[in-house]
Amino acid sequence: MNSTPTARPAPPDKAGARWRGQLAAIDMGSNSFRLELGQLDGTRYRRVDYLKETVRLGGGLDENGLLTEEAMLRGLSCLSRFANRLQGVAPWQVRAVATQTLREARNRNAFLARAETVLGYPIEVISGREEARLIYAGVGRLQPSEQPRLVIDIGGRSTEMILGEGRKPLRAESFQVGSVSLSMKYFGDGRYTQAAFRAAQVAAGAELEEALEPFAPSHWVEALGSSGTVGAVSQLLSANRVTDGRITPGGLRWLMEQCIAAGRVDRLALAGLKEDRRAIIAGGLSILYTLATHFGIDALLPARGALRQGVIFDLDERLNASQQPNDGEDVRDSSVRELQQRFLVEEAQAQRVGQVAEILYNNVQPDAGRDARRELQWACALHEIGMMVSHHDHHRHSAYMLGNVDAAGFSQSQQRRLAELVLAQRGGLRKVEASLMQQDFAWQALCLRLAIIKCHARGPVDNHAIALRRKGSLAELSWQPGWLESHPRTHYLLTEEAAAWQRSGPLQLDLPRSPGY
Repeated sequence: MNSTPTARPAPPDKAGARWRGQLAAIDMGSNSFRLELGQLDGTRYRRVDYLKETVRLGGGLDENGLLTEEAMLRGLSCLSRFANRLQGVAPWQVRAVATQTLREARNRNAFLARAETVLGYPIEVISGREEARLIYAGVGRLQPSEQPRLVIDIGGRSTEMILGEGRKPLRAESFQVGSVSLSMKYFGDGRYTQAAFRAAQVAAGAELEEALEPFAPSHWVEALGSSGTVGAVSQLLSANRVTDGRITPGGLRWLMEQCIAAGRVDRLALAGLKEDRRAIIAGGLSILYTLATHFGIDALLPARGALRQGVIFDLDERLNASQQPNDGEDVRDSSVRELQQRFLVEEAQAQRVGQVAEILYNNVQPDAGRDARRELQWACALHEIGMMVSHHDHHRHSAYMLGNVDAAGFSQSQQRRLAELVLAQRGGLRKVEASLMQQDFAWQALCLRLAIIKCHARGPVDNHAIALRRKGSLAELSWQPGWLESHPRTHYLLTEEAAAWQRSGPLQLDLPRSPGY
């Protein structure tokens, strides 16, 4: 399981002078990998450096949904060069995200383990909706407007559509159709035919059909296109003097006619056509034409801003939050509150459990990083969301929901870690045996379980009635004088808990033989 870095971010003035104020984003897309370094100064953003390599990771998914070794090596080679460029950049200044291909790949964990070793930084696989949110964050910041707008991003294996006003996304969706996947399926033999374009448009339309009403023209005033496909097509239309760079239905028809007239990919000769776009341009045109005709887009304008800038802006917000008194909030905290409300979590109980767990965890993991502490608090806040499904085995329902719900700001890997932590909240430990091998996870799980036991009566508690002390892998529990006699049921549950860790836990929980310290 991949996790986010747990080291507490250093204040900006502690960074190396060469990198002070700079942040880096790595976008591991299905067609290209991109690295951007940027400098933020208040509301101003300056690109420091930008590297892009055509990796075609999405083209390396076989019929079984497995990344081929050849595709993995292309990705690893690129990440090695990115790592060289990032030498000296602190972990808290870098965020790497992966998109649709690694959402799909069944062997993604094997690739990510190798990729993180080569890159030297953690890699987050983000959901489609999170990708869409970050795309809009980039566009909204670099191309501000208060008009209702539609933003479209056509990637290698997915297409994101976002409605928003100003910097706020109002609706964000991701659809599993992209320029690489469509080109491989309908133009993989290298031939351009009218029938192939028609079939590709039907396939794209089938995938996008559910978006017709929520993204209808009545919801927006201007339409913008982000990232590679839109930029490439805009350049083609401008270079061939078909439009001024605006993507129009007429301009798209002209480009498709040129493809059909050429007959083959290797014969297509158009001013402005870059070699790395040649093999996938037909799929991109098919998606764009489907969007233009189905969603009433008369002119799609290339946008300033994309996923990589959105990642940088989001990272900047997290770092700013970490420097605030009481460890300020970022978008993930808002997501947790929204999930509590959506699934009718008893917030008073979640808060009680969180307060006890925090005290216990601070005692046994005083040097834990910010994200490790926050993950425990998020797990406390959401450990009972599964009760919306059923009280019976609610921890299993909670874990499933946490692992699969769309939660803005969270990567899929971080959601899976939270899901695993919530699954560990009660019952036997063998179901999370692999995760317990990670020492920090084991201490998080123990503190969560003890806090839930302490608060099991669902009423006011003395947060300091019990205490936890660490000696290596031994957790020594103690309690205040007289507490045992007045809480026999809690003591029984703690005895059962100690037995559970004795049977199958990497830690051992030791209870005092008699009341008192």
